[in-house]
Amino acid sequence: MPSISPDAPTIEREEQPSRGRYVLRLDGAEAELTYSRAGDSTIIIDHTYVPDAMRGRSAGKLLVARAVEDARAEGRAVIPLCPFAKAQIERHEEWQDVLAR
Repeated sequence: MPSISPDAPTIEREEQPSRGRYVLRLDGAEAELTYSRAGDSTIIIDHTYVPDAMRGRSAGKLLVARAVEDARAEGRAVIPLCPFAKAQIERHEEWQDVLAR
């Protein structure tokens, strides 16, 4: 999977012991992808939110791409319970290696 483009908006990762989120801020709006940990080697993507002001700008796709990229780099599997994240991963065969089997 190619890395996120250097000219893409910055995505910040906020971690807590059992959960976390990715946040993309653009023009005063905030999109997020939230996840919880299932043990040390799996994350469950449970929610993606993109405000109306960001729709059509690939914000959700960028958030899922970053979560997949980080999971791969950290050797973690992903369970996409969020329908949006699940659909994005299904559309991108190159992301499917991180899916929990």
